[in-house]
Amino acid sequence: MLVGFEISDTDLWVQDRLFDFPHGRWIVDGADPLWRALFYSGPKSALIALGLLALVRLLAPARWAWIRRGWGGASRADVGVLVLTLATTPVLIGWGKAVTNVFCPSEIRRYGGDVTYVKVFSSYPPGDRPVRAGRGFPAGHASGGFALLALAGLARTRRGQLAGMAVGLVLGGTMGGYQMMKGAHYLSHTVVTALVAWLVFIAWRLVFRRRDRDDGSALAASRTAAEPAEESTAMESRSVAQL
Repeated sequence: MLVGFEISDTDLWVQDRLFDFPHGRWIVDGADPLWRALFYSGPKSALIALGLLALVRLLAPARWAWIRRGWGGASRADVGVLVLTLATTPVLIGWGKAVTNVFCPSEIRRYGGDVTYVKVFSSYPPGDRPVRAGRGFPAGHASGGFALLALAGLARTRRGQLAGMAVGLVLGGTMGGYQMMKGAHYLSHTVVTALVAWLVFIAWRLVFRRRDRDDGSALAASRTAAEPAEESTAMESRSVAQL
């Protein structure tokens, strides 16, 4: 997927249509309070609130049945996957931003910035390497929205799983699209973030499934080991009764 962006100019083609060249500005003003509330601070606050609610559900004792009912019968493991996906996806994306040294569209000369444009796996031209490090790749803001792909793990039906995935894709895509329209990210940044979020969700789901499988195997083994002892005790009881 990323190779396709590397061998083409798709990112620039998309950003050219989001930038008003005659006036030297992006089609969305990142400083506009309404846009920021709707597509930046608002979604971020909602994600934090959802994460806290999921954490409460995860840690709630069994007697708090009213909390459990509010999650549609989802198991503690499924909620744990959601919490961990919401927590670790932004952290992983943040680490990527710190090491990839890629600049945002608004920072390159094509759109009024001061650095030359290079792709993720390309090198800066000799003598034109920026003195500061870029932190544009992958897309950080959209990572929280795409982390909601883990909602698919809470559902028990195919339709519910698709609905959960749709929520993650729509919210993450909306948050990422806002960032693109104000020059903060390229399309490839947003697509890669979506892929990372999905892989993080799958990884945590496999971890919990393996844990449950190992716990089940251990329980079965303990029951099997206990059966001979129970049979021996029963035989001894019958012998004593015959005497």
